Amino acid sequence: MDPLFVPLATALVAYAGRHPGESDVTHFTRWLATEAQPFHRETLAGHFTGSAWLVSADGQRVLLMHHRKLQRWLQPGGHADGEADLASVALREAEEETGLTDLEVIPTLFDVDRHVIPARGTEPEHWHYDARYVVVARGSEAFAANEESLGLAWRDIADIAVDEASDESLRRMARKWLAR
Repeated sequence: MDPLFVPLATALVAYAGRHPGESDVTHFTRWLATEAQPFHRETLAGHFTGSAWLVSADGQRVLLMHHRKLQRWLQPGGHADGEADLASVALREAEEETGLTDLEVIPTLFDVDRHVIPARGTEPEHWHYDARYVVVARGSEAFAANEESLGLAWRDIADIAVDEASDESLRRMARKWLAR
């Protein structure tokens, strides 16, 4: 295994120990072990991405974006673009997509989610292996949306946990956050 992949492999083993019932971990581990360039979007079958469970300083709310391409409320995140440190990717994407500064990433893997991205234009359908990290807003909560979103909103985490209209992975992360 490429030495740059070892930290994520180690984090996945620890994550699987904390969340033994989650099947996506097996897919992540296999993808990391078998794909030559798992962190590059040019790997058309799929690639790793990093996302931020971006919580308010008091831990009660999470900042979500209305994703322009997917037309759903989701957490900020994006492509690794060759970067194997997915916690850094999550932090970078949170800053770029929300305009927030003074953010702190918690480097422990918080959630994993493998999901298919539909074909769009010349880009074929492919898998995202999304590693999610908690990012805490330590300063101002005044956000500024970029071109990737139709809007941003702070939402109460307890409400998301029980909101059947919310994305299933958002509900799962909300339940994890509340159970910590």
